[in-house]
Parts: sequence; structure tokens; C-alpha cells
Amino acid sequence: MAKTDFKSVAEYLATLPEDTRATLERVRAAIRQALPQAEEGISYQIPAFKLEGSAVIYFAGWKEHYSLYPATHEVVSSFARELAGYELRKGTIRFPLSKPVPTRLIAGIAKLRAQETVALLSERRAKRSKVKTKTKATAKIKTTAKNKTKATAKNKTKATAKNKTRATAKNKATATAEKTKAKTKVTAKAKVRRARAN
Repeated sequence: MAKTDFKSVAEYLATLPEDTRATLERVRAAIRQALPQAEEGISYQIPAFKLEGSAVIYFAGWKEHYSLYPATHEVVSSFARELAGYELRKGTIRFPLSKPVPTRLIAGIAKLRAQETVALLSERRAKRSKVKTKTKATAKIKTTAKNKTKATAKNKTKATAKNKTRATAKNKATATAEKTKAKTKVTAKAKVRRARAN
């Protein structure tokens, strides 16, 4: 397998020896039958089946075996008896090319992985929804606080304007009263002068 920039599963399979290709076609068919709604593609340069853009299961062919990935804890524990004759290593199930393809086992693993993937996707959506709700609530609180600040500033401006108006009116009244006092004083002085003059 010299080429490493595969664009499709068919392209990947075309690079394998004929016997290995035939075996992987049976693996591919078993997975496709188990996951008819899944999209087939290449990920990490090996064939993969995806649901909603998330990889459910991968498979790959090697010199003496083919592998399924990932072998999660749930997969290994659920199929412990069926997997007893196969090599399990770091999230990988290795099937020898020399033995018949266990299509029912592979289909069961694919279905379980689909359930795990759907649960994970639902969990992620729920988390995103909580984050969006928190973000909306925070934005609403900030908007409310901003509006309160604006209202307070507006009220202060109105109060200041009222106070200025009151002060102006008070000043005018005081000025008028002082003028009246002054006129009264002038008039009283004038009367006193007239009375002296008479």
C-alpha cells in the first residue's frame, strides 16, 4: 500500500492484494448492511463509516490481518465471548485474513458503535444547548443591566434638568423679589424726601 492520499474507499481497496480486497469487501458490506444510514468515506487514510459527520467505525487491511477500530470498552465487554479468538490491542480488533469473515459479529459491533456515537452526539448537543441557554441568559442580564444604567442616567439627566429649572425659577423669583424690594425702598425714600421737602 504505497499510496496514502485516498479519496474514496474504492480507491483504498484498489491498492490491496486481491485476497485482502475481497475480504475487506465482505467487511464493508457487513458494516453497510448494519448501518444503511451511515456515510462511507476515508478518515485517517483508512475506510470509515460516519453518522452526522462523526466516525462510527473504521476498518483497514494489513499483510496478515484486517482490523476494526475503535474497540471501545463497551464493544469489548458486550462481545467478549465472540471476540475471545481474536487479538485485541489498544482499541483495535484484529481478524486474521486466513479465517472466514465473521459478518454477524462485525455487523453487531457496527450497530453498537452507532449507538455509542448517537449517544455521544446527543450529549454534545445537550451541552451546546446548555451553553447557548447560559449565553442567552447572560446576554439578557447584560441587556437588562445596560437598560437599567441607561434609565438611571436618563433619570439623573431629567432630575438635573428639573433642578436647573427649579433653580432658574428660584433665581428669577429671588431677582424679582429683590427688584420689588429695591423699588419699594426707592419709593419709600422718595416719600420721605417729599415729606421733608414739604
